[in-house]
Amino acid sequence: MSTADLVTRPPFVALPAGTGFAATFTGFVAVAAMLAAALPLELSIAIVFLFAGPHNLLEARYMIGRLPARAGRLRPFVVVACGGAFVLASSFAALPWAAAACDGRLLHAAWNAVFIGWVATLVVMRSRTRPRFDATWVPPAALVVVLLQWPWPSLVGLALVFGHPLMALAVLHRELRRSRPEWLPAWRMAAAAVPLGACAVWAATSLGSDLVVRSSLESSIVRHAGVDVLAFAPARGVVATHAFLELVHYGVWIVMLPLIGLRSPPWRIDTVPLARRGLSWARGVAAVLGCGVLAVVVLWACFCLDYETTRHVYFTIAVLHVLAEIPFLLRMP
Repeated sequence: MSTADLVTRPPFVALPAGTGFAATFTGFVAVAAMLAAALPLELSIAIVFLFAGPHNLLEARYMIGRLPARAGRLRPFVVVACGGAFVLASSFAALPWAAAACDGRLLHAAWNAVFIGWVATLVVMRSRTRPRFDATWVPPAALVVVLLQWPWPSLVGLALVFGHPLMALAVLHRELRRSRPEWLPAWRMAAAAVPLGACAVWAATSLGSDLVVRSSLESSIVRHAGVDVLAFAPARGVVATHAFLELVHYGVWIVMLPLIGLRSPPWRIDTVPLARRGLSWARGVAAVLGCGVLAVVVLWACFCLDYETTRHVYFTIAVLHVLAEIPFLLRMP
């Protein structure tokens, strides 16, 4: 090797853009998979206690920061999205009481039908601003799904339980495409760690000893994960896989998205478009985020006093933020 080669050859090979971000995400997924496989019930309890409140707060801060200052042509979409989310969340919370007087399965099927119709309406409205997207197939497809779910309404709830954590990955992908497009190749490779991790968790837990449920809290966790619906599957594998996906979901909202998606520290509201509309709007945004901080503290306190009841109430109310993510994801560029 000549002296000229040593001078002109670079001392190292540059890594692809976003490699550090992708490696961090992959490492987090690997740790989440190991914890879920080893301690599925314990992890389910711990992550809800630690991260349920903070992730909602950071999610709200991120969404508020992405809302336009004025709705403009989006006003009909915003009205349908917000109105539908609040109506569906309120009716979902009332289902246990209504089921005492009516057929619970029939009520759940009716709620599913309204939910599917709401999503289909939002997709059609979104397609009007995207000429290349043909949404003519959406209404008949929604009708088919409504008819198919009627005999087994619990399957829609199960799809929400396992599909909701994946929506955070879709938001992260959209954010990277918008603000860090050069990171996308590395991110796509890292994203493959999620299905691989889920398969590894399932394989590691479904072949071993089954779950031993020792308390009503653990029983509620098992039901929430959908073990009753997936009665043919090993309970340990179902609970562990759900805990794994939930931890990935919390990690995306608490760590990954703030790293790339927040233009300023979360407490800086002067960069929020809505807050720049005027003083009253700025105060409103500050009040919403302040209430969010208070809600996190109150949630932690309630968890310490009565974890089981607080968990049940939280997941009933949290349906609202699950529903809010759907129109938000549809409107993201």
